[in-house]
Amino acid sequence: MPGTVLLLAASPLGRGRLVDAASVLPVLAAVPPAVLSGSDTANVVELADPLEPQAVLTRLRAAAAAPGPLTVYVTGQLHLDRRQRLPHLALARTTASTMRYTALPWHWFRDELRLRPAGATTLILDLHADAETWQTLCAPRPAGPPPLDCGRDNAVYGRVAPPPSRRGVAAPAYMKAVATILRSGWRPPEEDLHQQALARIAPESAGTDLVLVQRGPVPGDPHAAVTAAVRSGRYEDADALAARLEQAASLAHGPASEEALHWTEVRADLAMLAGDAARSCGAWMVVAAARLAAGQAPDAPPVEAAVDRAHHQWGRVGDPVRARELGAALAELRGRVPGRREGALDHVHRQLRQLQTQG
Repeated sequence: MPGTVLLLAASPLGRGRLVDAASVLPVLAAVPPAVLSGSDTANVVELADPLEPQAVLTRLRAAAAAPGPLTVYVTGQLHLDRRQRLPHLALARTTASTMRYTALPWHWFRDELRLRPAGATTLILDLHADAETWQTLCAPRPAGPPPLDCGRDNAVYGRVAPPPSRRGVAAPAYMKAVATILRSGWRPPEEDLHQQALARIAPESAGTDLVLVQRGPVPGDPHAAVTAAVRSGRYEDADALAARLEQAASLAHGPASEEALHWTEVRADLAMLAGDAARSCGAWMVVAAARLAAGQAPDAPPVEAAVDRAHHQWGRVGDPVRARELGAALAELRGRVPGRREGALDHVHRQLRQLQTQG
């Protein structure tokens, strides 16, 4: 099965640029697609200094939907938005005051890759951070997802470099080292490739980089078992397994814990894949309500994402009676969580009025 490669290199135009991200693309483009992917053949999508986050999201979503292995190479710089203090990948038009609207929220990577088969996705990252983001990434953290969470089923290799110590623009040294190694025509195992690239840049990085290593899922991972059931079309078996894991997590950590809610989200996705939009919509609303009840903010990414997905699935419910029932609950939820897109609540009210005229 052919692989897919997404090459994304982005950094702001002007004084806010920390790294000349796009300078690595000619070196990567000289690598045969099959070597970039690690598969016999591959399709390559290249994004050089894109302007709009929605355009990047569209390409990322298409790459995530492609069958076969996916390798995502990302070169750029990280900043925190002023409102939520969440990491964003700066794009060509990004400035400090427009971060929330002109940069790519990092959690979009995790969100878009979440439905891919376990172990089928690798991200190779060469990122620079501004001073504020660097402090946040290096701060001690409680147990939980890493600061640049790309999803638990994906392999991640790379580095985050601190802000340049002198005025000027840094070079994407790690990614250039990766590309130079791959230009030999042979792709070593990903962890070996990562270590070789780190060794090449060691003299200039002087051990200051934040090294990123997340290996893919190991055999026996329950996510792999769920994925295997889905790939063979056994959606009921997949949901039954996820339900058992949800119950076990709820008993061990509490029904509103991240561990339990994760499996509720998995079951919402499984219902979507099985074509049961009503069940998927209801599950996503349960997730959103639980997160709000636990004190998470209405504009927290996991809350917004849950309500947005519930809204999307609601639009696919074919039974008018069931759609009206779910729509009333969704309208109440939308009143608390308006989301990033204007007019979402108005859309629910308009659809409910139309449903009142149907049998």
